[in-house]
Amino acid sequence: MIEYVTAGNTDDRILSRSAALLAKGGILALPLDTTWVVACSLQSREGIIKLRRISGERDERHFTLLCSDISQFGEFCALDNTRFRLIKRLSPGPYVWILKTLLGTEKALSLRRRELGVRIPNHPLPLDLIAALGCPLYAITAKRSMASGSPEDTVPAGVSEELPPIPEENLFDGGWEMEDIAGLDLILDTGEERPRIFSTILDISGPEVRLIRPGAGPWPV
Repeated sequence: MIEYVTAGNTDDRILSRSAALLAKGGILALPLDTTWVVACSLQSREGIIKLRRISGERDERHFTLLCSDISQFGEFCALDNTRFRLIKRLSPGPYVWILKTLLGTEKALSLRRRELGVRIPNHPLPLDLIAALGCPLYAITAKRSMASGSPEDTVPAGVSEELPPIPEENLFDGGWEMEDIAGLDLILDTGEERPRIFSTILDISGPEVRLIRPGAGPWPV
């Protein structure tokens, strides 16, 4: 099912229905400032299980917590003044920040790692949806391999320090292309074709900033 919306002026009724769907364990696709993502509610264990099943992804570094402001990061991750200033300077934008998780976050998300990727996208639709839902979204980049039912082979967590860029041909242009993803309950489509680009992933969990995957956000800056 596709709901066509206007970015920056989304119908409140659509936002309410979308938030209710997520709260009940639903999965939806929506555009960010980079490309499309498939997402669930962070507070829905059923949704998280379904998202992992749809993605076929074993490496948890591919999953991202989408937040509406930096204060939400601090509910799940360790964030000091130095890291706060760096994130604030480059957010919202096409950057995923890898941070150390707080006690309890791994259990809540069934994580096998003590790190989590967080991001504030520079697009009004996900920010409006997060506000309507009342909690962050848990998301992964939408890929054509999800629709084919043949997920790509992935590197198990901990084997490689870097994540390879996602091949451009495996990214979606428009929302209608995702209708074949089994288990997807809703597509929120702004009618704009998204660029086939992905976010830059920066690990700031340690003393130095490490580039995990180059993308739309320049680094160093």
